[in-house]
Amino acid sequence: MKFRIALVAAASVALAACGSNQDASTEAEADTVEVAADEALTDVDATAVADEAATAAEDEAGEAETAEEAAIQEAGDNAAATAEAALDAMGEDLEN
Repeated sequence: MKFRIALVAAASVALAACGSNQDASTEAEADTVEVAADEALTDVDATAVADEAATAAEDEAGEAETAEEAAIQEAGDNAAATAEAALDAMGEDLEN
């Protein structure tokens, strides 16, 4: 039994020592990508231009979402009114 405990403890320590994720290739990877991207953009003089078609599509999507939200709100209000009417009808039945 003591041998098993010692073996498990040794295996745990060995695995803990090997579990480091500080790998030199991982650290160098980000630098390599950033340097290549920076070098690719050094000769670019163009400025960003707004895409009117993209913004128009966003505006239409926003209007559709607003209309859908209004329809959902109206349906919720109708459901609340129906529930209130049902409760009133139940109250009247109990009184009679």
